Amino acid sequence: MKRKKILRFLLTPPKILVLGFMLIILTGAILLSSPLATSEAEPLSFVNALFMATSATCVTGLAVIDPGIHLSTFGELVLLFLVQIGGIGFTTMATLIALLFNKRISLKERLILQQAMNHGSMEGIVRLIRKVILYSLLIELIGTILLAIRFSLDMPFWKAAYFGMFHSISTFNNAGFNIFGNIHEFSDGFNSYVNDPYINLILMVLIFLGGIGFIVISDLLSYRETRKLSLHSKIVLSTSVCLIVLGTIVIYLSEYSNQDTLKALSEPGKLMASLLQSVTTRSGGITTLDTASLRQSTQFFMIILMFIGAAPGSTGGGIKVTTFAILIGAVISMARGKEDVVFFRNRISKEVVYKAITLTLLSFLLVIAFTMLLSITEDQQFLSILFEATSAFGTCGISIGLTQQLSPIGKIAITFLMFLGRLGPLTLAYALTPKKQKTPFRYPEGKITIG
Repeated sequence: MKRKKILRFLLTPPKILVLGFMLIILTGAILLSSPLATSEAEPLSFVNALFMATSATCVTGLAVIDPGIHLSTFGELVLLFLVQIGGIGFTTMATLIALLFNKRISLKERLILQQAMNHGSMEGIVRLIRKVILYSLLIELIGTILLAIRFSLDMPFWKAAYFGMFHSISTFNNAGFNIFGNIHEFSDGFNSYVNDPYINLILMVLIFLGGIGFIVISDLLSYRETRKLSLHSKIVLSTSVCLIVLGTIVIYLSEYSNQDTLKALSEPGKLMASLLQSVTTRSGGITTLDTASLRQSTQFFMIILMFIGAAPGSTGGGIKVTTFAILIGAVISMARGKEDVVFFRNRISKEVVYKAITLTLLSFLLVIAFTMLLSITEDQQFLSILFEATSAFGTCGISIGLTQQLSPIGKIAITFLMFLGRLGPLTLAYALTPKKQKTPFRYPEGKITIG
C-alpha cells in the first residue's frame, strides 16, 4: 500500500515530464562527453557536455563551445537529435513509436500529452500529436531544401544539404545552434547573410512557425474548411504580430545610427535586420547582427521580448504570448472599471487570469534570483548577466558574449535555468507539490489598500 502511494506521487503527468527531460539530458550529456563526439584530442568535460545537452533538449541554443569547431559529425548529430526531441517533445516521440506499433494510448498517457502540449483538453490529443509530427517533419524538410539550395552556392552540394538539414531543424525548433565554425576558423553564425533576403525570409518563417505552436498551425491549415480560428489562435497570432512589429520599430530606431550594427546597411537591409532580430526574440536564437554591439537600450528591450517568449505548445519558451496578452487585458479591464477580461467577445475565466499572474511572478522571481546568483559568480556587467539569464529562461539562446566565459558554477546555474524555462515554472511547481485538496470552508473577506 505504501509503495503504491509512493508510485502514485512519483508518476503524475508533470513529474513524468520532468523526469523524462532529465533522463534525455543525462543520456545526451554522456554521449557528448564521449571521445566520439569531439573533433579535438580531449573529450568535453561533463559540465560542458551537460550544458550543451540541456541547451539542445530545452531548445535554447546557448553554447559554451562552438559546435561547428569542437564537435565531430557524430557530436553534431547527437546535438541535432536532442534538439528534435526537445522541440516536438519526448512524449510526442514516445507516442509516435506507440502508434507505429498500434499500441493503444491510455488515459494517463493522454494526460501526459495534454500537459506536454499545453492543450486545453484531452479531446483530440492523439490526433493533434499525429499532426505535430507530420507538420514538424514537413516544415523541416521544406526548410532543408530551401536552405540547401542557397548554401550550395557557397559549399559542395552534400555539405550544403547537411548544413540545410542542421539549420532547418535547429531554426524551426527555435534552438538557434549553428555549425558555420565548420567552414570558418571562427563562427559568426548568420552574420554574413545579413543582406541576403532569401536566407532572412526562410529563417524568419521557420522561427515564426516554430514559435506560434502546433495548435495554431493546425488551425491555420484547416481554416479553408472551417472558416474560423480558435480564441487561442487569434490571441497568439495577434499578440505575436504586434510584438514583432513593435520590436522591429524599436530596434530600427535605436540602432539606425549605430556604426557597428545597422548604419552600414542599406535601407532595406536595415529593415530586414531589425525584423529578424525582433522575430528571433520569440525564442529563435538566430541573429544576423553582433548582439554585443547593440546599444544597451536595444539589449534591454530584447530582454523584455525574450521574457515574453513564444506561444504555448510551441518549441519556444518564456512566459508565453497568451500570458502576456491576458496580463495586458487585465490591466485594460481594471483601468476601464470592468470586471471581466475579454478577447474577441470571449470572457477569460478568473482562474486563467490568476494562473497568468502566478506564472509571470514565478518567472520574474526565477530570473531575478539567478541574475543575483550570476552577479556573485561572474565578473561581468549586470546587463550582460541579466540578458544571459533571461535568454536561458526564455530558451532563446541569444548571448552578448557571456556564455563561453561562464565559471563552472555559472554553467550549472544557467543549465538549471534552461531546464526550468523549458518545462515552465508551473509544471515544475505541480511536479513538486502534492495533489491539491479542496478546503471545506472559506475565510472571511478582508480589505487591503492597493496603490
